[in-house]
Amino acid sequence: MARWVCFDAILLLLAAWVLAADSPRPIPKDTLPAKLPLDDIPLGLGPRSVPKDNPLTEARVKLGRKLFFDPILSADATIACASCHQPDHGFAGGAEKPVGIRGQKIARRAPTLLNRAYGASFFWDGRAGSLEEQALRPIEDPTEMGSSVADVVKRLKADKDYKAQFEAAFDDGITADNLAKALAGFERVLLRGDSRVDRFRRKGEHDALTPQERHGLWLYESKARCWRCHSGSNFTDEGFHNTGVSWGNDPADLGRFAVTKKASDKGKFKTPTLRGLSLTAPYMHDGSLKTLDDVVEFYNRGGGANPNLDTVIGALELSEEEKRNLVAFLKAL
Repeated sequence: MARWVCFDAILLLLAAWVLAADSPRPIPKDTLPAKLPLDDIPLGLGPRSVPKDNPLTEARVKLGRKLFFDPILSADATIACASCHQPDHGFAGGAEKPVGIRGQKIARRAPTLLNRAYGASFFWDGRAGSLEEQALRPIEDPTEMGSSVADVVKRLKADKDYKAQFEAAFDDGITADNLAKALAGFERVLLRGDSRVDRFRRKGEHDALTPQERHGLWLYESKARCWRCHSGSNFTDEGFHNTGVSWGNDPADLGRFAVTKKASDKGKFKTPTLRGLSLTAPYMHDGSLKTLDDVVEFYNRGGGANPNLDTVIGALELSEEEKRNLVAFLKAL
């Protein structure tokens, strides 16, 4: 009898664990400052691109902010934008694979939204050409929010608070285009700069970086070859490269190829910004590298061998000290 009771208890525990794994996760709270600056550009960043038909206004940014944290955008009111793009993780996913509606695992990790105002294309495969276009895609993705834009617009029109906020932000009130514009406006003010690296480079503050970090910067710009892809003030060329990450996995993820259908784009993924890097682990589009040490080691050995490996990728032959110093510099970003 005792054995059967014990077995039943184990089954109950297993059932509870499965239910917990599939149950909605708490939506992160909005812990951002009460008022977000619209015009201030942090040290180290250049002018950002703002569409003429979607200027940054307090009303639009405030509305987009509310929408970002609201599960009203998902079919069953369990998932918000913040569920995958978590503020405490640099507006990136804190897990290898994000969890969407009904506990579904999303194929790629959520990239950071920091400094996306400087983006040329969006998503790991570049399928969207603007933040406005990007903002609506997750709503209709069956594994993410599992809804439709039309249904979301209906729900928003039935909400008195949203009706008032949309009318304050847009002349024509609640529309699909305005939903996209509000979300994109909020994302455009998520800027990160003024790091110790910026103070070293832009203001000449020599002691802003330690000797170890300064050596890491030298490696970044020379022997380690990081600058070839992570260039410019936002530390990304906004391009697509095959580094061998996830190559050969089953099922295959061919990245940019799914958009262009060009054989040369197989295995290429968008170069992410390195701003706020310490916050955005795990790394790569599949979250397969858990730490910055893992990332540096991956590139030190020459990435992942495959027929489409980018020509800029090759063994670096960094010493253990050089690897530590490079990681120290990356953390200073």
